[in-house]
Amino acid sequence: MKKNNDMYLEEIVRETQEDFKQRQLDRKNFENEWLLNINFYIGNQYTTINANHELEDYSKQYFWQEKEVFNHITPLVDLRMSKLSRVRPSMSVVPFSDDDEDIACAEVSKKILKATTYKTNLSKLIQQATMWSEICGTAFYKVIWNEKLGKELAQVDNSSLREGDVEIAVVSPFEIYPDSACYAELNDCKSIIHAKSYHVDEIKNIWGVDVVGRDIDTFTLDVISSNGGLGYKSHSNRATSTKVSDQCVVIEKYERPTTKYPHGRLIIVADDKLLYIGDLPYQNLESGDRGYPFVKQVSIINPGCFWGSSVIARCIPIQRSYNAIKNRKHEFLNRLSMGVLAVEDGSIDTDDLEEEGLSPGKILVYRQGSNLPKMINMDTIPADFTIEEERLLSEFLTVSGVSDMLRNEVISGGNISGVALQLLIEQDETKLVNSAEQIRDAVKCIAKYILRMYKQFVKYPHIARLVDSDGGVEMFYFKNSNIRSDEIVFETENELNETLAQKRSTILELYHSGLLHDENGKISNAVRYKVLEQFGFGIWENSQDIKTLQNKRASKENFELMQKKSMPLPKAIDDHEVHINSHTCYMLSDEYEKLVEKDSSIEEKILDHIKLHKDMINIENN
Repeated sequence: MKKNNDMYLEEIVRETQEDFKQRQLDRKNFENEWLLNINFYIGNQYTTINANHELEDYSKQYFWQEKEVFNHITPLVDLRMSKLSRVRPSMSVVPFSDDDEDIACAEVSKKILKATTYKTNLSKLIQQATMWSEICGTAFYKVIWNEKLGKELAQVDNSSLREGDVEIAVVSPFEIYPDSACYAELNDCKSIIHAKSYHVDEIKNIWGVDVVGRDIDTFTLDVISSNGGLGYKSHSNRATSTKVSDQCVVIEKYERPTTKYPHGRLIIVADDKLLYIGDLPYQNLESGDRGYPFVKQVSIINPGCFWGSSVIARCIPIQRSYNAIKNRKHEFLNRLSMGVLAVEDGSIDTDDLEEEGLSPGKILVYRQGSNLPKMINMDTIPADFTIEEERLLSEFLTVSGVSDMLRNEVISGGNISGVALQLLIEQDETKLVNSAEQIRDAVKCIAKYILRMYKQFVKYPHIARLVDSDGGVEMFYFKNSNIRSDEIVFETENELNETLAQKRSTILELYHSGLLHDENGKISNAVRYKVLEQFGFGIWENSQDIKTLQNKRASKENFELMQKKSMPLPKAIDDHEVHINSHTCYMLSDEYEKLVEKDSSIEEKILDHIKLHKDMINIENN
């Protein structure tokens, strides 16, 4: 029986490896395009894809040819990156119903998202993924549950047992292999392979299996021979390599749930060895269904294709033409400055002339009776060179969808009104809206996966830390029952549509129109601090509204009653009216009623606490 089981597992390993090799071949054309984009981005722009579908560098046709690179792709991509860096949406959670308890749970879910965003440094991850999507067209996030993170619970067999936490990683397109490139959406694929190169020691540490290390190319994930290489070399340093040693490729194959495998299947293979086989681990889809732990982000959508497109691919033909026109122009200038000398055959020593040229003061000796060597008359540089150069520069801006407004002659000359300038800026930003929306969609999907991870794995109270805009730190507990809704909405519109300067200008207009004032014609402290925050003064000491702080403290007392079945004594600094209102609202909620059904002594404790607040009010009034 054991022999048959071993044969079954060996067959799974063999099928997984063969499937991976076939997917490598199927993805080769896309992979070459990404590598070509990378080469052009870093300045190695004399690279092409040959008839064998391999990358190669092409050299000069003549020794005297100019072969310089005038890189306009890198600054265009950097400009797109700087504008897309403003896309950091603020998220909120829609309550499951209008019930008070569901509203409170939605507020807890919102805090969970903010705390996880801060903890995982999601803004930096978005920046890394956007760099991959802008260069290669596609990037991925991997949202998983890491049992080695979180607070330590106990020590078991000299190893730390922790509560676990969500982990988010950016995955390059070179590591993802779909079963077909014809699926536009990631979850439409029947299976996804995530292949990554690990050091053999890391594989031993994670899976406890010894594997053989080899030299691996980090892009193709192929074993490198002594003459291997990709041509991924920078223009300034052509010795750059992608080879890493003592590595082994770990193949993670995620299979979508089917009739045969209703919970899906995850197979992990490395070096002809099976590291893991089992159900898909994460219930991250709607209604608790199991799915892939990946989120896709593209720069430009390719209709009916799994892989997105990059603006670099559009700019490569223009960049090649621009390099050619600039180099031919320089060659023409060299001919004008150096000159071309016509000599009669045998009249002078041409070898000496080639070595030394016509240096100033040079004595040119020619054979008696022969014609005198003379310079060939060269015309001036044709205007077509300059016209074509300017046209190509204009095409860069048109194709890339971005432009540097400050370099525009009309704007820099001051011959434009403020309204017209604003319209030009909005028109320029509109070209990036599609790419920005792809980032926002990816962030929304990540947020849903985060909430579903916590709902699946957090069985006991889990502590989290929230840092607010004022620099304050709030600690709060939650468990999976607090997560009832994972419907995410954005609190802000697309960030590209409005810059920080535009927001501040709008606030000033609202202030002057009186819309920020209350019924007494005054601005409340809460509104004042919000305005200061928008103007960049959010981390002022004691900048929070005192009433907000009192409400927050009362809410903590309600939470302590729920967790510890006790409440602290009122303090002299408490705003007793605010505390009484907060505790009363809590007693009217469904969550409180369920709590009292389990422990009837809760009601007596909170009523005693409210009575103490009322007694202190009477003492202060008397």
